[in-house]
Amino acid sequence: MASLSTTTTATASQQPRPVRHIQTKQAAVPGIGVQLLTAGTAACIADLFTFPLDTTKVRLQVQGEGGSCALQGRGVLGTLFYIGKHEGPSSLYSGIVPGLQRQMAFSAIRIGAYDTVKNKYIEMSGVSGGLQLMGVRVAAGVTTGTLAILAAQPTDVVKVRMQ
Repeated sequence: MASLSTTTTATASQQPRPVRHIQTKQAAVPGIGVQLLTAGTAACIADLFTFPLDTTKVRLQVQGEGGSCALQGRGVLGTLFYIGKHEGPSSLYSGIVPGLQRQMAFSAIRIGAYDTVKNKYIEMSGVSGGLQLMGVRVAAGVTTGTLAILAAQPTDVVKVRMQ
């Protein structure tokens, strides 16, 4: 948000005219806890809407591995409606708890910690721009992605088993 202050200046041959000084306030950068929480929460909200499609995807993937043959040839929407009709709509959300745990862990670390890790790498390496900055960004992405997978993979296995 900017504030505006006005003062007047005058020269010998001119009328006084206002001089405007604009002061800007920098927005506070949220802390790492807020970044982790907002990234994880956003992913969980998205997962609530897309989870029935994920359940459908898992059912279609396992149908050829000795799973349910009744779903064969139905496609995504056919399988979605079949599960909802024959097993009940709540079965589309079986495995939601580990799914939300996975999203919270994975997205919070991958997205929420990225800026902090990137800034730490910049501080450690002294990089200021160019291809070196691109390398720092890639390294930060690899680091946070690896940590996220290590934290989230066990819950992903549980989620798929429950679907």
